[in-house]
Amino acid sequence: MAKTRIIARLDIKGPNLIKGIHLEGLRVLGDPNEHARRYYDEGIDELLYLDVVASLYNRNGLIEHVRSAAERVFIPITVGGGVRSVEDAKILLRAGADKVALNTAATKQPELISELASRFGSQCVVVSIEAKSVAPGRWEAYTDNGREKTGRDVVEWAARAVELGAGELLLTSVDREGTRRGFDVELVRAVATTVTVPVIASGGYGAPAHLVEVTRDGHADAVAIADGLHYKRVGVRDVKRAARDAGLEVRVDA
Repeated sequence: MAKTRIIARLDIKGPNLIKGIHLEGLRVLGDPNEHARRYYDEGIDELLYLDVVASLYNRNGLIEHVRSAAERVFIPITVGGGVRSVEDAKILLRAGADKVALNTAATKQPELISELASRFGSQCVVVSIEAKSVAPGRWEAYTDNGREKTGRDVVEWAARAVELGAGELLLTSVDREGTRRGFDVELVRAVATTVTVPVIASGGYGAPAHLVEVTRDGHADAVAIADGLHYKRVGVRDVKRAARDAGLEVRVDA
């Protein structure tokens, strides 16, 4: 059985770590790298940095955050927001990122997925999908923090992204994000059973039982947690202990 990865999701606006509900109403929580270092010390498996206003301002503001983090933590770092070209990705990878995440640019120029996979390898390319429910068992992909419709069916887009070279998918339920009501297990299962690459479930973590549910029933390979960690409602060790108690395989250095 593959180990379930626990990922700290850090949404960034300018110099600040922020958090919202349904990707809106953003609240400033402080220095992202202080949080990242704490999660690393507690045994987090990976870090996920997302610039939430990159598409709005046509830039990625995370280079210094990534450079600083890479000097102090020694786990995989994924960075997303504003990646529009091979050059953008190269800059982030040189700064210390291990993987780059695409959302808006991927929906507008899908060939960029293939270009990045060809240049850096599929293992470096994560396609981020923001999903909103539009009917029972159907979801539409959105961009720009859940503001802009793409007209793409989430499951079909996920399959296409993998065909083009994505090595991993970050799947965020906009409906559940920040609510603490649990992941959209049906959404995650629909995607995970369609594609052959790892799926990271994001949006809705509220209790360790939610992690167990989305892993067992949704077939998620990893879970991204923001709210629970940022507000110290749960620690990394608590999450891993609960996962182990439920019979899941996790990295055991926590």
